[in-house]
Amino acid sequence: MAKYIKQEVPDMQKTGEQKAFYRLKIEHNVDFQEFVEKLCSHHSGISRGEALRVLVSASEVLAKLLGEGYSVTLDDWGTFKATIGLEKGKEMDTIDGSESKRNARSLCLNGVSFLADKKLVQQAKRHCKLERAGIVRIHRSPYDKEERLQKALDYLEKNKVLKVGQYMKLTGLAHTTAACELRAFSQDDSSGIGSVGRGSAVVYVKK
Repeated sequence: MAKYIKQEVPDMQKTGEQKAFYRLKIEHNVDFQEFVEKLCSHHSGISRGEALRVLVSASEVLAKLLGEGYSVTLDDWGTFKATIGLEKGKEMDTIDGSESKRNARSLCLNGVSFLADKKLVQQAKRHCKLERAGIVRIHRSPYDKEERLQKALDYLEKNKVLKVGQYMKLTGLAHTTAACELRAFSQDDSSGIGSVGRGSAVVYVKK
C-alpha cells in the first residue's frame, strides 16, 4: 500500500499562510535488477536472460534514437525527448545581441524528458491504495533575517566561501529556504555578500 505525506510549503512571499501539498512517500528505489526479477515473476514465461536482453537492447536503441534527434513514443509508456544545453563554462547568448553566437561545440545533450502516457497513469492509479504517513513541517530558524545575515558574514570573515549546506547548519533553515535567502542576499548590494558560479555550483563570498 502506498503512503502519502502532507508537506508544508515555504512561505516565500511572507503572506503568513501555512500552505501545504501532498506527495507520495517513496519506500525505496527499485533498481534494474529488482525490476527484472519483478518482470519475470509477473510473466512466468519470460526468463531472466530474455528480460535482460530485451531491456538492455531497448535502452541502447532508445539512446541512439534520442541522440539522433528523434522523439520516441512507446505505447502505454509515454514519449521520450532529448534536451540540449550549454557545455560547462559557456554563457548563454541572446537572439540579436552583439556577442559571439554559440555553435554546436558549445552545446550538448544534457537530459531526457519523459511525458507519461495517460494509460500508464491510469494503470498506476488502479494499483494505488493510499494511507496517511504523517506531516512534514518546515525547519524554522531560531534567528531572524538580520541575525542570519550576520552569521553568514561572520562565517565569511573566517572562510573564503559559504555553501548552502553550511548556511543551513548556521541558521537552521531548510535547503530551499536557505538557497533562496542566500540568492536574495547576493542580489542585494547592501548585504555584503556576493556569489560565484552558476546553478548547483554557486557559492557565496564576501563582497
